[in-house]
Amino acid sequence: MPLLNEALPLPAFFTPGEYRIEQARTEYQKSGCFALRRDVFCREQKIFGTDDRDEVDEHCILLAASSCLFGHAHEVVGTVRIHQPEPKLWWGSRLAVAKAYRRIGGIGAALIRLAVGTAKSHGAETFLAHVQAQNLTLFESLHWRALDQKSIHGRPHYLMQVDLMAYEAVEGAAMRVLPTIGTSA
Repeated sequence: MPLLNEALPLPAFFTPGEYRIEQARTEYQKSGCFALRRDVFCREQKIFGTDDRDEVDEHCILLAASSCLFGHAHEVVGTVRIHQPEPKLWWGSRLAVAKAYRRIGGIGAALIRLAVGTAKSHGAETFLAHVQAQNLTLFESLHWRALDQKSIHGRPHYLMQVDLMAYEAVEGAAMRVLPTIGTSA
């Protein structure tokens, strides 16, 4: 007897039981991060033409959120990059979660927590980000405060700073996220 009855429809959307967020080290992870950013910032939001990559990508730390299949990282579903333009000053940018995974609570927040914790482990004393207006509430709930508001690429953004005291330093560790369906990224 077959395990799957071919007459029964397969689920339209499979929800993995966990997600792993870690520094993108393999070419597969890195290319997945860049592909996701093109999907979100070029195709969906139309902020950039065909690619959003810039000089920051040459020296940033790239973080990837991957769906897990049988305990192994499978598909990149979220990403963020961090970089240090001067000693003790860190910036986060290009936070993206795949559209189909934004309804799974915790992925965006976990990317932010790992980004800040990683920068803190590298000696960050200040951590800043330009945050799109629709993400203001998420960042405020994670101990960020708005310093200024401006338009970047024709869209409203907030210059935000995190309260580093609210975060633990994280060095080289991966985070595990268990999904909660129905909440925001």
